[in-house]
Amino acid sequence: MAFRRRNKSYPFFSQEFLIQNHADIVFSLVIFVLIGLMFETTAKTAILFIQPQYNISTMSADGEVTLYHYGWKDCATVLFYLCITIILHAVVQEYVLDKVNRRLHLSKSKNTKFNESGQLCVFYLVSSVWSLYVIATEGFLLHPSSLWENYPHVHLRFQVKFFYLTQLAYWFHALPELYFQKVRKVSEDERNAETLMQGICEEVPRQLQYISLYLLHILAAYLLNLTRVGLVLLFLQYLSEMGFHLSRLFYFIDENHHKMFEMWSVGFVLTRMITLTLMFLAVGFGLARSENQMLDLETGNFNTLSIRLLVLFMVCFTQSWLLWKFFRFQLIRTRELRLEQVARKKAATAKQQMQRTLKRDSVGHHENGLIKAENGTSPRLKKIKAP
Repeated sequence: MAFRRRNKSYPFFSQEFLIQNHADIVFSLVIFVLIGLMFETTAKTAILFIQPQYNISTMSADGEVTLYHYGWKDCATVLFYLCITIILHAVVQEYVLDKVNRRLHLSKSKNTKFNESGQLCVFYLVSSVWSLYVIATEGFLLHPSSLWENYPHVHLRFQVKFFYLTQLAYWFHALPELYFQKVRKVSEDERNAETLMQGICEEVPRQLQYISLYLLHILAAYLLNLTRVGLVLLFLQYLSEMGFHLSRLFYFIDENHHKMFEMWSVGFVLTRMITLTLMFLAVGFGLARSENQMLDLETGNFNTLSIRLLVLFMVCFTQSWLLWKFFRFQLIRTRELRLEQVARKKAATAKQQMQRTLKRDSVGHHENGLIKAENGTSPRLKKIKAP
């Protein structure tokens, strides 16, 4: 199964070969794990990668229910679905985004941003719909107090744990994809390698920032048993980011689309306000009223004053930083628009002055070497008296 068209062949096991064929190699590893399910001796090891671990069965009003908690074996599951994500990334790039790029004929800088927005739009759309479904089925919309009641939320349903494992797999997969993207682009255009490397080096730190922030917040929510609050916050964040990347995609298709950015700007600020309000309500007030506020690693209770302050500081700092970047960008953009308007006014004024000058010069015209007035008569010459 080949995901990319090969313009040039490289020696086996070389760096270029591994990077160019990384999706095919990962696909082979996934098939190898799936084949392990067919044999009794390797089935237990294969299930460790495919199925979430640490399940327990409890009795409830609806009957026997299987719940899960986290442990070190989750690393194997995250690794397996990281490989699945790399394959899906290559499929979306090869069969969707590359075909659209060939029709749009974008520049290299816009092509990079278009691919980034296209990949993230697919992920944000799937994750936002999935998280909304989980929130609705778990009853968090009808009972918001369940976000902090009965803490710690150690035991999770399958859909909640699987959601967090796939989120971690996606954002961990984004780290090697940065390297694959960097080297692949340089190899595709060796003539402009230096200019291309400068543009890539500017994009990589920005991408590393939001990848690290997502991993930090998702891991904190998963390990501190704040999965319910984290689920709602991820839904809000993904919905806002999906609006931004959709706006950017439409802008690349047609540069006259600006209204979607204005709608996203309003939604961005509202998302930040709702996120801060929800965090103070759930962590600052809800968990603060809990009777059990002792650190207990065995029961998974992290409801202490220091941890609550640390969580609030982390979320508030991130949201404030995002708002600062947003308003700073808007101020710079407003200043640039004002300068463009001033330049346009100066150009229009200069054009009007040129038109007035041309009109003055066109009042009279020449005919047979004589100056004629507008009515075609020659102006009278003044008589000069002899001295």
